[in-house]
Amino acid sequence: MKVICDREKLFAAFQTAASVAPTRSPKPILQNVKLEISDGAATLIATDLEVGIRIDVPGIDIEVEGSAILPVNRFGSILRENSDEKLALEADSQGTIVRGERSEFNLPAEEPEEFPNVGQFEEEKFHEVPARLFREIIRRTLFATDTESSRYALGGVLLEFHEDTVFAVGTDGRRLAKMEGPAQSIKGHLSGDSQTIVPSKSMQLIERALSDADAEIQVAGRANDLLVKSPRTTIYTRLVEGRFPKWQEALPDRSDAIKIELTIGPLFSTLRQAAIVASDESRGIDMTFGGGSLVMSGSTAEVGQSRVELPIAFDGDPVTVTLDHRFVGDFLKVLDPEKTFTLEIKDAEEAALFRTDDGYSYVVMPLAKDR
Repeated sequence: MKVICDREKLFAAFQTAASVAPTRSPKPILQNVKLEISDGAATLIATDLEVGIRIDVPGIDIEVEGSAILPVNRFGSILRENSDEKLALEADSQGTIVRGERSEFNLPAEEPEEFPNVGQFEEEKFHEVPARLFREIIRRTLFATDTESSRYALGGVLLEFHEDTVFAVGTDGRRLAKMEGPAQSIKGHLSGDSQTIVPSKSMQLIERALSDADAEIQVAGRANDLLVKSPRTTIYTRLVEGRFPKWQEALPDRSDAIKIELTIGPLFSTLRQAAIVASDESRGIDMTFGGGSLVMSGSTAEVGQSRVELPIAFDGDPVTVTLDHRFVGDFLKVLDPEKTFTLEIKDAEEAALFRTDDGYSYVVMPLAKDR
């Protein structure tokens, strides 16, 4: 193998691929990234046997096709520390040589044939989804998952594929985030009775690997795994085992709830101020709506008390609900500060429901007053 590459473009792709490679593994070869040069294209491949990725690398001039096994730490450091625009890579059975204008590195050889295969996207049935939407779906649901739970299904995001929409749901049992958006089913690709629960780690990788330049992506859910393909990247991931909670039951009809429209930025600022006195033991913030204002107050015995007021467009009788400030903050972080949303509440005992006008719903269970 012999190529000349654009260092920055290779480094950007290598960082994403390297994030898949395990730091420890019974199979040491997995702690590397494979560079495969064939059919006039350059592809980086990495896997931990649960998740796999293939990334096409632009800006590579190919002299001789072939493959090389690149150690994550050493090769990543070379790309990071070198300042040359171009680097020459040459690999054979003796090792891999990396040459810059005034530098040369010799890395030990590993057998490319021993690296596990990460298959390409060859599905006939799949969903076409706007890449920007899919990234937003991940951002708005991933934070609500629970990777520490013994209920494995809570450690992933549920994807549901319908004829012209895709749903994503994340929950840890105390809150639930659901996002939906338009998507097109190709050749009858639907969820059916199976559950597609994607591990949180895989969702993070998918979000990182997709870019705004990717107009459409293809997503195929199968019995035990999920495949995602963008113009440059293919990702394979095994699914989480277990049954996901019946999330529809957490989004009941709230026709009799009080509906209050709020703006993200001012509300988030008020919340952060009220939470200054919060602690791990006292995370609840009392939120009292009424008389044209929202009053947030917090109290921790060893820290102190807070009271912050925000004018709002609600003149009804006061209603107080106590919520974990971290859960509310997580919702506000993933939205634009200028945007508005509707908060639906009934009383101190029932869940608060946050809704946006673009298909996003978020449910938070209230805290008891004697928290």
